[in-house]
Amino acid sequence: MIDEDLAKRKHEWLSKMEKDGRMKTNPTEDHAIGLRTMQNPVRRKILKLLYRGSLSLEDIGDKLGLNNSMAKFHVEMLENALYVDKVEVSERVMYQISLRGEGFLENVEEMKL
Repeated sequence: MIDEDLAKRKHEWLSKMEKDGRMKTNPTEDHAIGLRTMQNPVRRKILKLLYRGSLSLEDIGDKLGLNNSMAKFHVEMLENALYVDKVEVSERVMYQISLRGEGFLENVEEMKL
């Protein structure tokens, strides 16, 4: 049942990314972007924070000691590489980990999710 739920979530997420035009047509480009993005330890820390729940840019900056422009820079790179998703909650912009981000933490960072 868990595998079916994950497969359904993955299909829904991929469909949404394709519909929004966020999927790269060239897999090599997609992998290169992901590799460059996740080489930075700050961005890996952001993913781990977002695994615990959605946060705003200000929250991320406060928790990691980053000013707003640096927090925005790192989060936008994660969003561009599809590791995080931007969501609006009560007229506030929040960021949450995506399925790709969860997969990175589980498979690369070896976190037990």
